[in-house]
Amino acid sequence: MRLSTFLFFLLSLSCFNLVGQSEFENVKITGANDPNEPSIAIHPQKERWMAVGVNLNRVYISKNGGKKWKKKVMHSDFGVWGDPVMHISETGRIYYFHLSNPEIGNWIDRIVCQYSDDKGKTWTPGSFTGLNGEKAQDKHWVASRGDTLVLTWTQFDKYGSREASDSSNIYFSSSIDAGETWSDAIRINQVSGDCVDSSNTTEGAVPAFGNEGEIYVSWAGPAGLRFDKSLDGGKTWLKNDVLIDENYTGWNYSIPGIYRTNGMPITLVDQSDGPNRGTIYVCWSDQRNGAENTDVFLSNSKDKGATWSEAVRVNDDSTNRQQFLCWMSIHPETGALYSVFYDRRNYSDFQTDVYLAYSKDGADSFSNLRISEKPFVPKQRVFFGDYTNIAVSGNSLRPVWARMDGGSTSVWTALIDLRKLP
Repeated sequence: MRLSTFLFFLLSLSCFNLVGQSEFENVKITGANDPNEPSIAIHPQKERWMAVGVNLNRVYISKNGGKKWKKKVMHSDFGVWGDPVMHISETGRIYYFHLSNPEIGNWIDRIVCQYSDDKGKTWTPGSFTGLNGEKAQDKHWVASRGDTLVLTWTQFDKYGSREASDSSNIYFSSSIDAGETWSDAIRINQVSGDCVDSSNTTEGAVPAFGNEGEIYVSWAGPAGLRFDKSLDGGKTWLKNDVLIDENYTGWNYSIPGIYRTNGMPITLVDQSDGPNRGTIYVCWSDQRNGAENTDVFLSNSKDKGATWSEAVRVNDDSTNRQQFLCWMSIHPETGALYSVFYDRRNYSDFQTDVYLAYSKDGADSFSNLRISEKPFVPKQRVFFGDYTNIAVSGNSLRPVWARMDGGSTSVWTALIDLRKLP
């Protein structure tokens, strides 16, 4: 073999290994019942203990840092109908929030809260909030501070309706007794959306606590990415929602091979004692750079949401390819940011990797790493789910995502030790 040919062979092999391998062990959590929409929580004092929820009605518990998982099929007096949100409070109580499908009532007519105080062995039948006749309650998320839980979501007058008289709005409810009871739900947004479940619908409300008990939330809709806050526990909110980003291409977009995708925002607050303490971050994805070049973006506020920075790109590739379905978490002690998303930078077809982006300097710069061991190719006809998720505590970083092989989905995590990140 000529020297030039041999060198070319070595270079090609090196590039293949760079794309084909991950530095971090991937663990399959489940492949049963075509799972998707994973949500993960890590115990704040016991980082090897964690919980994952997946569609439609299952929770998985790990006691060894995510290497092995034990399944629990969930039941509730109000039915279990997806959009799983796992949360573990400061006290160690584990929460499972989900949509409803009650025997008496209407499909997704409330947001249900179940909790366990024995590490997932037994669960309460569920409390709920948001019940409002036949209106649909959808796409919720939660945050906690002590025994106080705050919940935000979208209320549809009539889900899927194209009638101008039907609207969607962002609602808020809180519990001051660790999920036993809930306050009456109140609307917090100024500009309503439609009920189509697309870019002109108000969706993606994710709440976060500030360091002094402030409640922050952002969402997407016909008025772009908007921000609201409450300084009195959710009783009152801003008279005018603050604009974060015009988001002119909308939160609903298409990715080839994916059943449906979205760029809804995630709200985070730096609660560490580091130099960026109190900074609010909002992460999302959109197609401002073209329908074939979806990117992940982030904006921040250092004045409690009054003003916002220009959007910065989180993915660091130089390609015109797709990065989508992002989520972000922030380390409670260091303030470092960690984002997970799907990524096609390495391919010219539908092959899809999972990437981690992280920043240790308050989003001034991001490093990117591929964390999936091998790519997958999705199929358009199979529902893929609407979100990924990621959690961090101590030295444990655990992203969770769905992948698809032969038309069947499965849910995975990567075992990432923060001490081994470059």
